[in-house]
Amino acid sequence: MNARRLPFLFAVAFALIPATGYAATAVNLGKHNADAPIQVSADSFIADINAKTGTYTGNVVVSQGDFKLRADKVRINVVQGKPSRIVADGHVVFDSPSGAAHGDTGVYEVGPRLITLSGRVLLTKDKNVMRGTQLTVNLVTGAAQLRAKGEQGGRVQGLFTPPPRSAPPKSQSNPQTNP
Repeated sequence: MNARRLPFLFAVAFALIPATGYAATAVNLGKHNADAPIQVSADSFIADINAKTGTYTGNVVVSQGDFKLRADKVRINVVQGKPSRIVADGHVVFDSPSGAAHGDTGVYEVGPRLITLSGRVLLTKDKNVMRGTQLTVNLVTGAAQLRAKGEQGGRVQGLFTPPPRSAPPKSQSNPQTNP
């Protein structure tokens, strides 16, 4: 793996982040600066030039601006010098200022721009929560689908808390009293 390609690989690895842009808008990517520096830290890094992979392991943290991806392991597969597939395994968490997504595994297929978060998938924004077993996001169309295959009852679950209502205006009239 060419050392000059590593920053590009980090950027593509960070593309896993949009996996959380689901229909209930748990995470809003609208104001994200994709040109911000990307920082990666892990307990170790192993490059396999023959297999064309780079693997970060142990408390992996990838951050760019206000976004942060954490996982036990992040592996990047390279084809013809470019990332083709990025896999985050174990306790995958994506945090942004507007929400978080959790899963057991996250996969970003670079060519078709498809992201899949699977396992125990949990999406949160404020007090709103969605649960399932697989979240798929098409970055080209913006379409997202949350499924619950294998989950008890096989159904996606959601809990949405309405915003607090404003207090009703106080009555301007004086109550009538009986003499």
